[in-house]
Amino acid sequence: MSRFYFSQRLTIITLSLVLSFYTQAEVVKVQEDREPEAATGVNTQQAVKAKEFMVAAANPYASKAGFNILQKGGSAIDAAIAVQLVLTLVEPQSSGIGGGAFILHWDKSKKFLTTFDGRETAPSKATSELFLDENGNAISWIKAVVGGRSVGVPGVLAALKKAHEQYGKLAWSELFVDAIELAEHGFIVSPRLEKLVAMQFNPGITQLPEIRKYFFPNNVAIKAGERLINKKLAAVYRSLAKDGLTPFYNGWIAEKIIDAVQKSPIAPGKLTRDDLANYQSKERPAVCGAYRTYNVCGMAPPSSGGVAVIQILGQLASYDLAKNEIDNVKNVHLFTQSSRLAFADRNRYIADSDFVSVPVDGLIAPQYLAKRAKLISIEQDMGKAFAGQPQGALVQADDLAFELPSTSHISIVDKQGNAISMTTSVEMAFGSALMVEGFILNNQLTDFSLSPKVNGMLVANRLEPLKRPRSSMAPTMVFNGNGSLKLVVGSPGGSRIINYVAKTILGVIDYKLDPQLAINLPNVTNRNRVTTLEKGTKITALKSALEAKGHKVIIRDLNSGVHAIEVTETGLIGGADQRREGKVLGL
Repeated sequence: MSRFYFSQRLTIITLSLVLSFYTQAEVVKVQEDREPEAATGVNTQQAVKAKEFMVAAANPYASKAGFNILQKGGSAIDAAIAVQLVLTLVEPQSSGIGGGAFILHWDKSKKFLTTFDGRETAPSKATSELFLDENGNAISWIKAVVGGRSVGVPGVLAALKKAHEQYGKLAWSELFVDAIELAEHGFIVSPRLEKLVAMQFNPGITQLPEIRKYFFPNNVAIKAGERLINKKLAAVYRSLAKDGLTPFYNGWIAEKIIDAVQKSPIAPGKLTRDDLANYQSKERPAVCGAYRTYNVCGMAPPSSGGVAVIQILGQLASYDLAKNEIDNVKNVHLFTQSSRLAFADRNRYIADSDFVSVPVDGLIAPQYLAKRAKLISIEQDMGKAFAGQPQGALVQADDLAFELPSTSHISIVDKQGNAISMTTSVEMAFGSALMVEGFILNNQLTDFSLSPKVNGMLVANRLEPLKRPRSSMAPTMVFNGNGSLKLVVGSPGGSRIINYVAKTILGVIDYKLDPQLAINLPNVTNRNRVTTLEKGTKITALKSALEAKGHKVIIRDLNSGVHAIEVTETGLIGGADQRREGKVLGL
């Protein structure tokens, strides 16, 4: 078993309490396009407080399922399983049992942090040329997404089962009760799901027959407020509740998955029964780095999120950010410059460490980060940043992968103080658009670089048989100086996840904001391209000042979905991002 032990000194934060409960039938309005309150960046949503336990998830139905498990005495991982099963049903565009996940688990009694890698793997028969045309050029991204070719072996169930075997308290079958009930009798379609179906951003939802039938019954798109029933998924869940993972990876569900992938009407794929039967979730040590007096821990490769968040924070450590308002032009500029440097390294070095030598220790070494930070000018945008030369780095090309923002995040703290930070995804909205027995299969193979070489040099994140694609998912935990847990946080958002999580941590640590206020802060991103400011927030007023520093600035929606729980001496404080439809529940 991989283990990570650490100790730091105690920081005490005192904040006011509010206790909030919501019924299972509640549906929250989507907040993407409304004009926010300038004072908070998004709205006046208040933090939720609780004494015993808390769950923050992307949909009220899912949060309620997790709450029910915790109320029965279930553990954090028990609740996470219940949440994921319901999200598969009510938020199918973002995550599900046909996708993958990264999970951080904190065992309070043992002061033991570990992670579970449930990332998808490439089929054994896949090659680096999978997404190249007859001339050896990468096909267009949208052509790569739809159909069986883009499907990797789903890993989320394997990761959850592995974690449950170590940390579960309730019976596996008991965790399926709420999800089976909702699938069998229906749930109320949310405005966000209606909107994403109507947008048809993923062309596959109208091109592939099974998913079209589900979301367009009688050729009419589903509407918010309607009840949507999924009896096929209910049958899948009954089978999994009774027989564990066997039906999914080596039984009747596996047969359905392989048949759908290999016989896809669009771009048939190479997935085989052996690929499913041989899949293994991996327990890995977390990657951790110091920021101020805290320890920030995240997911190691194949996720780039843990390393990149630590780099962004570490490169800012020499600046007294709290001297200025958090959305002051100086701080926004510094944040974008640190992000440029982190993304330059990410795009060159991060890939599946089982296949590629990834210089993780070198990338987060304090000396290296201090050296990189010296490249930042307070007065001028640095333009495109170039990857550094951390200790252990090998020469390779920069990546050309796409990562889309259709993902979900779950933060949970149970009665014993154990915690889960879990980010889960099917990649693009509605994944590959292949629907199997009521759930959607991922398109995670498009998270590999579509071209295996750039300028004749191999890309670390190139597609190879059984390899796991790089991800930006960044489930994170922050620890106090004595090693106690302080913050559980994460977000969806494609490669912008890294910026969303880093911003929230800065808000809590440097500005002593509660998690909700930190989440509400306006989003700013720079992925070593342009500086993007969140539309409809007061931060757009900085556009001219940033342009005077040489930034190329665009203004657009930045729909993060951060869910965070802060652990204090007086209890738990939770926040859910109202840019989507998340909800915090606690007791």
